[in-house]
Amino acid sequence: MPEAGLLTILPMNEIVFFLNKVVIAGLIIGSVYALGAVGVTLIFGILRFAHFPHGDMMTAGAFVALVLLWMFPGAGAAVGLPTAFVLMPIAMAVTALFAVGLDRTFYRPMRKAGVKPVVMVMTSIGVMLMMQGLLRLFAGTGTRQLYVDTDAKDIYRIPLGGRDLVITEPQLLLFATTIVAVVALHLFLTRSRMGKAMRAVSDNPDLARVSGISIDHVVRTTWLIAGALAAAGGTLLALDVTLKPDLSYNIILPIFAAAIVGGVGQPYGAIAGGLLVGFSETLAVFNWSVLLRPLRPYLPEFIEIPAKLAFVPTEYKIVVPFFILVAVLIWRPTGIFRGRVNT
Repeated sequence: MPEAGLLTILPMNEIVFFLNKVVIAGLIIGSVYALGAVGVTLIFGILRFAHFPHGDMMTAGAFVALVLLWMFPGAGAAVGLPTAFVLMPIAMAVTALFAVGLDRTFYRPMRKAGVKPVVMVMTSIGVMLMMQGLLRLFAGTGTRQLYVDTDAKDIYRIPLGGRDLVITEPQLLLFATTIVAVVALHLFLTRSRMGKAMRAVSDNPDLARVSGISIDHVVRTTWLIAGALAAAGGTLLALDVTLKPDLSYNIILPIFAAAIVGGVGQPYGAIAGGLLVGFSETLAVFNWSVLLRPLRPYLPEFIEIPAKLAFVPTEYKIVVPFFILVAVLIWRPTGIFRGRVNT
């Protein structure tokens, strides 16, 4: 092989293409999965059941942001940010209260009746179907944009090797929000009294109860956090793509896979699992021929590089989280991070 150097073998154009299609795209979808998986794993860690309507709660949060957008269309122009993002904290608060209402209406009566976990799961599935029906009843089946006329979906281009790294404003906001949420959750779980109480309930609810910890307060706080993060994830996802009633339906399974891969009941594991699943999806559907084409002069003539070379077609990328799930559970049955809600 001539002394060409790595940049000649893999020209910058192809490297930048890889960074755009895999690294940035993986961070985007991984951040959405992480925000959803944290809520799922917190609920399981405290309440011991799988909350299947979590994706629909994300969609509901995005629709709350849409309603606020219609009510206050000029809120974003004052600070130079998308209006839906400026109003997102209110949507998070509303969705958090909605999550508490869901618990008090459907799940708390079941807990007081002392039903078995399988009954809680079936109740969760019923609530999921009910929410999906209500979303379609009131919102229809069409798509909507979380932007008003005064908003601009800015696109940033960072020159690198003759091409541009491309990232949009909603994607930057998604990264920043995910980092802030992770840091805030870490400080809450490790520094606050309620966070320590949540960890105690997750480890041993009976011992926490006899120690004087209010289980009701812990449960309510869990739903508030899960609802707020669900609204943030749904709103930021809708800002990056479009808002539709089945916005989160297709990502609920990867979210659960991320929560299980990271270790059920482990918030940090859910974040790691979300990023792992997100990057794995983008790597699996990436066209690797783009990176192999510069190697053609160095390969034997009988080796042909196909025009499209991906591990799975894009339409089948939903299988990737389950492949990772099986592989990780065989290697480590309790997930990458072991234990309950602890640090």
